[in-house]
Amino acid sequence: MLRLRVSAPAERFIRSGHPWVYSDSIVETNRVGDVGELAVVYNRDNKFMALGLHDPQSPIRLRVLHAGKPVKADREWWIARLQAAKDKRVPLFDKAQTNAWRWVSGENDGFPGLVIDRYADVLVMKLYSAVWLPRLSEVLDWVREVFAPTALVLRLSRNIQPIAKERWGLSEGCLVGSTENLVVFRENGIRFEAEVLQGQKTGFYLDQRDNRARVQDLAKGREVLNVFSFSGGFSLYAARGGARSVTDLDISKHALDSANRNFALNPWSAAVPHECVQGDAFEWIANGPRRSFDLIICDPPSLARREADREGAIRAYGTLAANCLRRLAPGGILVAASCSAHVSQGEFFDAVMNAADHAGPWKELWRSAHAPDHPATFAEAHYLKCIALQIEP
Repeated sequence: MLRLRVSAPAERFIRSGHPWVYSDSIVETNRVGDVGELAVVYNRDNKFMALGLHDPQSPIRLRVLHAGKPVKADREWWIARLQAAKDKRVPLFDKAQTNAWRWVSGENDGFPGLVIDRYADVLVMKLYSAVWLPRLSEVLDWVREVFAPTALVLRLSRNIQPIAKERWGLSEGCLVGSTENLVVFRENGIRFEAEVLQGQKTGFYLDQRDNRARVQDLAKGREVLNVFSFSGGFSLYAARGGARSVTDLDISKHALDSANRNFALNPWSAAVPHECVQGDAFEWIANGPRRSFDLIICDPPSLARREADREGAIRAYGTLAANCLRRLAPGGILVAASCSAHVSQGEFFDAVMNAADHAGPWKELWRSAHAPDHPATFAEAHYLKCIALQIEP
């Protein structure tokens, strides 16, 4: 078996439960090892420390599966781990109202670099690491055993698509059953479509479910602007909450078309005026028509995809918040969110609150993080943060 020794700091990280070992932390190995191969980490006393999946071509050299006492990673062990992830989610949702959630959340459920989302009767499995590619048939076996999917779609992170195609002949598409690209599902009684074959992530942003519900509670009687609206998730909740009007702002016509289809899926929404504005959200918020709103949701895509982007992202979040706040009517509410893992909760909240300090007296309504089906068990997993604040009339 592939054997690794790691630096003293890496040993401490493993003992603390961190699931990644970087290439520059490897101090000794008995051979090069192949992608997806099981590897054992031994400490300086030659005792077992951890078991993980190895990738010799990635900066994250080992994705830790288990730390502590030795285990036998056989089929039963994997299936028990998958079943445990399922069992955590089963009590979370009223199935008559919601039939879409995350079944498996990567490292946080013991499957590093692998997520499985449910949309009605369709499962979407997305791989973010090449370590799973040589094990795909095994993974399918486990998933069939635990979830018995009617249809299962494979999605691949862009960085692993070339090796998946060249070495294993794999590409995105249905591995089990068949499905159309657009799958209609329910979230708290609202109907949405997910683009399971071609859309972003696995087809929809399930991680904002709870924050969308919070926006519904704020929306009654308000004119609402949804910035970086994507397919109108926050907008439909605002409409159901009794908004006076809803405006979606996004640079993508494709996203706005999806938002219009989502509104059409929910006939009750016709009572609320819904407008789509196609444009660069940064530019429109800063220099667009001088319109004011009572509630603005600002949920941009990640602004810091690398650590080197962090400082610029913090400034951008502050600028966005300041420009949104200038568009708020007296007593208006800003809901600001970030999905940038390289920007901490404190850094993001400070950027938004500093902008609010220049807008006048304000109060915080709430702040939130991950939905319970998107647990975060280590520092880098804490990517999602959201804050709602109201400018005093």
